[in-house]
Amino acid sequence: MFDSTDVFVIGGGPAGLAAAIAARQRGFRVIVADGMRPPIDKACGEGLMPDGLAALERLGIRVPLSEAYPFRGIRFVGLDSSAEAVFPREAAGLAVRRTSLHPIIAERAEQLGTDFLWGTSVSGICAEGVRVGDRTVRCRWIVGADGSNSLVRRWAGLDDGRKPRLRYAYRRHFRVAPWTDHMEIHWGARCQGYATAVGRDQVCVALASHDPAMRLEEGLRELPTLSARLRGAEAVTTERGALTGNRTFRRVFRGNVALIGDAAGTVDAITGEGLGLSFTQAVALARCFENGDLSAYQQEHRRLLLRPRGMARLMLTLDGRPWLQERTLQTFRKYPEIFRRLLALHLGELPPLELVRDGLTLGWGLLTA
Repeated sequence: MFDSTDVFVIGGGPAGLAAAIAARQRGFRVIVADGMRPPIDKACGEGLMPDGLAALERLGIRVPLSEAYPFRGIRFVGLDSSAEAVFPREAAGLAVRRTSLHPIIAERAEQLGTDFLWGTSVSGICAEGVRVGDRTVRCRWIVGADGSNSLVRRWAGLDDGRKPRLRYAYRRHFRVAPWTDHMEIHWGARCQGYATAVGRDQVCVALASHDPAMRLEEGLRELPTLSARLRGAEAVTTERGALTGNRTFRRVFRGNVALIGDAAGTVDAITGEGLGLSFTQAVALARCFENGDLSAYQQEHRRLLLRPRGMARLMLTLDGRPWLQERTLQTFRKYPEIFRRLLALHLGELPPLELVRDGLTLGWGLLTA
């Protein structure tokens, strides 16, 4: 058992491991504790956008293509039409099973000298450090990376955000050959479906809706194009569920405690930016450890959330509005440059002010579609 460390990370998912790696890159001693053991799975769309991959590379991680499947853009699919856009600068995203990604990140953290307490529950935090069983591990910094229902957030008195309108998401994998080199978002009257190839014979399918009773099978009946693609395909994993939505907290640090990943707030899964956001937060947080000032992390965290949260709100204006979905797809087909520019904005390739111009163009397109 360890007596002390510089940084104690509570939560060993991708966000916690990223925080550990970034801190080790700056020479801090790090312990990661998690009640589970690797690989740790979670219901998610499993797609890494190009900006998320760039953030991973800053942590010294490259996902091997043998463990992933590339996609080169986004396709929106409605009931009667579809539209697509490729990533700027011929960039590509990668879809990778969560159970494959987690060991890759954990291995990088281990290579850098991170200490692990897998299968170990943390019982609390105090002025001296972190309580593990009947012992206290002294530390300078505490990182809460324990998910959207974070205990660390509650212990630190940071659990004061507005209650969001969450959505219910479910994920399953099907044995079927990929039919596109794009990540697909299928729009229905009451839900969205997400399809991303994670291998040469396997596709990850997720569903999100505001209906707590809607499961994947029922939702697919409202998405005929996606349902047809999966007809006869074998389900190779069990259905897993999670909550998703935009959730904000007034503060993400107090004293020597900082939150990261879903513990610090979430963006709706429709953005595909959850993991990538965690990786960029990790780099920012480690920089603040080095400077000895967590207040700068508060400012940087807020800045990092602006773009994905704004894009989530923009995309979710289509939710539950079939007529607007169809008009938007018609506009994207008539003016493909609008879709390309919005995708570039989504990835941070264009300044946020461009959203105003493109929003006006999109509005005019909707009127004339």
